[in-house]
Parts: sequence; C-alpha cells; structure tokens
Amino acid sequence: MALAERELSPTPPELGAGGRSCIDDIAERVYAGERITAEDALRLFQHTNLVDLAELADLVRWRKHPEPVVTYIVGRNINYTNVCWVRCRFCNFYRVPGHEESYVLPREVIFQKIQEMVDVGGIEILMQGGLNPKLPIAWYEDLFRAIMDKFPNVILHALSPAEVIYIKNRSKLTMEETLTRLKAAGLHSLPGGGAEILTDRVREWIAPYKDTADEWLDCMRVAHKVGLRTSATMMYGSVDTLEDRVEHLQRLRDLQDESLANSPAAFTAFIAWNYQPDGTELGGTRASAFDYMRTIAVSRIFLDNFPNLQASWVTQGPKVGQLSLRYGVNDFGSTMMEENVVSSAGCIFTVPIEEIERLITDAGFVPRRRNTRYELLD
Repeated sequence: MALAERELSPTPPELGAGGRSCIDDIAERVYAGERITAEDALRLFQHTNLVDLAELADLVRWRKHPEPVVTYIVGRNINYTNVCWVRCRFCNFYRVPGHEESYVLPREVIFQKIQEMVDVGGIEILMQGGLNPKLPIAWYEDLFRAIMDKFPNVILHALSPAEVIYIKNRSKLTMEETLTRLKAAGLHSLPGGGAEILTDRVREWIAPYKDTADEWLDCMRVAHKVGLRTSATMMYGSVDTLEDRVEHLQRLRDLQDESLANSPAAFTAFIAWNYQPDGTELGGTRASAFDYMRTIAVSRIFLDNFPNLQASWVTQGPKVGQLSLRYGVNDFGSTMMEENVVSSAGCIFTVPIEEIERLITDAGFVPRRRNTRYELLD
C-alpha cells in the first residue's frame, strides 16, 4: 500500500513499512506488541522523522481502538477562583490573595454556567481554580452537594492534585480522608492538571512552592485506591529536557501498572500540551507543532497501559489537533465552552461542536460523543 493511501485509509497501518533505519529495533518491538524502555523512548524523541513516529503511534492506536472512531465530550471548563498563593512562574492566570482582580465565583454564577452547558447537551464540568487560603474542605463539599442536587446527571471532573493536596494540608486530613470526603460530596473524577513535568528539578524551577512530583503521584495513587478515575497530563516546553519528558512518562506508566494491579480505578487518558509563555514570569518561546507531534507520538508508543490519548487543540489549534489523530490520538477532548487559564497566556482557540465533528470526519474517522468514563453516549 502506498504511503498516501495508508494515511487516508481508516484502517490500521501495515506492519513492516520501511524508512526507519536507526530505530528499526524499536519498531520491531512495537510491531511485536512488546513494551519499550525509557532508553527507547529517548531515542524516539531524538528521531527527527515524524512520519516514522506517526506510523508507530498510529499502529498502537489502532490496536487499542480498532474501530475508526474518534470520541469527544461536551463539557465546560469552570475556573471557580483565580486566587492562588503559589505563584507558579509559568502561570498568567493566578492572582494573589487580596489582589483587586481576584475572584471566587458565586454559587449562582456556577449554576448558570452549568445550566448553559446542560442546555446544549453537555455532561461534564471540569472545575479547577487556584490554591485559595479562604476555601476549606467544607466549602467544596457544600458546593459539590449543591451541584449534584441541582444537576444530578452532570459529571463532576474537578480539582487538580495541587488543589486536593492544599485542601488536605489546610484541613489537617490524610489524603485518603480528603478524597473520600470529596467523593462522598459528589466528586466523580480528578483531572490531571498540575503535573507539569514530574521531575523535581523542573518543578523547583518553574513552581518552587508547588507540590513535589512524589506528592502529585501519591494523590493520584490514593484517588485510584478510593475509586476515583483520573486523567494524566504533561506540560512540556518550559525548561524541561527530553530526558525529563521520558522520566515523566516512565513515572506515569509505573503508577498505572500499580493502580491497574491494586486499585478499583486508574488513569483513563493522557493529555500533553505545550507551555504557553505569553505574559508569564518565566517567559521563553512556544514549542512548535513538530515538537507537539513528536511528543504525543512517543507518548502513545510508550504509555502502553493508557487506554486513551487526548488531543490538545486548545493550545495547538484545531488543525494541529486534527493532524494529531494520525499520531496516536483517539480522542478530541472537550468542547470546553469556556477557557481562562491558557487563554490568559495568549492562547485563544475555541471550537464549536459542529466544527469538532467536521474535523474528525474530514480526517477519516467517525465522531462519537462520550462521557468522562469514555462510555459512548450517542
């Protein structure tokens, strides 16, 4: 089959397509369904032929999802507060306590935003904010219960590990006590925000007051233990090296192995996006589309125990998001409806439902709506 035919066909790529030379040994292991090593992943990151990486990532994607389907979810992002004392150097969204632009959304505003989502068929609320010293665990419990009382069919996908860790410390509870209480109040799952890069060298430079890599991973470990599914993320392109990215992926894969063996829940998906430098203290430059494609392809090949890879069209734009469907991605993510964090750093992509479906269809796939648990709804 010719290369052009293979790329346009909604079927798995043929095994044995050539042109890889220096990574042929890795390709053979991928073809055989064998797990690659961290050293293999670093070599793939260093490989400059994106076509080779796309072919291997696409193969893994089709093995996990043999139907020509790309999923997406109708949801809304709600940033309930921008108050945060951590002062991450890469963030342009936060406002320190007492700042004139700081806010906590009133409950009626949160309800209005949820209702607007429900009115267009939405199912998921992705609710995240900052580390606000004035919000105890009881505030979150009361809010979650109120949301569930008013919108019992909405899925509450809320609070990054950084927020949960801060709530735990402020309330002088254990991680298991904190997550058990939040789950009882209505929390369904945890988003993977705040992972950045899971090496303390990078975290100490870009967010010196934030949780450590071990603390982030432990929060996710306990979330899985108490039955909360989670996603995992990677924000690359700040001060990280390729070795840092591989270590990040290795730590995620190790924890997924552990959770799948010992817990009732695990990671459902992985999402990578690049650092957005505009207006931040850290500064720097925005990573290229080449780097994004390379990163998601290697992630799909290496994270063999993750069922889903999600596009990051919010940071990359819808066209790059569409192309990523041939680099191992099987899910287009959320409609968002509203986004405040990355947009505060100069990234303003938004895509309506009809455009998401058109992008998926034009790429040769069938769009299907899902919920947070990746159960098909249509």
